[in-house]
Amino acid sequence: MSFEVSFKIYKSLKANFMTGSYKDLIVWQKAHANTLANYSLSKILPEDEKFGLVSQIRRAVLSVELNIVEGKYRNTKKEFIHFLYIARGSNQEVHCILEISKDLGFITEEQHTKIIVNIEEVNKMINGLINSLLK
Repeated sequence: MSFEVSFKIYKSLKANFMTGSYKDLIVWQKAHANTLANYSLSKILPEDEKFGLVSQIRRAVLSVELNIVEGKYRNTKKEFIHFLYIARGSNQEVHCILEISKDLGFITEEQHTKIIVNIEEVNKMINGLINSLLK
């Protein structure tokens, strides 16, 4: 999706940010896809990381999409933006966990790169939505 198309969606959302379903938000759709991908990836992490990296990446990746949803259904645009900031922080947490997993040799460079591209795309979309709502 191009930046121009994303911006039009965000601009439309800015005018009607309280209407429609969270499922209509492309940023949520991408975040949800990342949740599913990271859950699958976390299954290949070592068993002794069940309560470490596996638990942490699952909580962080869920936090991204859940904060997008919670913010959308808050009462004000200001609150929505606040939850988008939290989602962005959680998204960066996922990024860091993937770096650690790669550096420890738990995932391959290819697995890492594939998911990092999606993480960075979600980050850009969250930033675009925040900037649009701030205007």
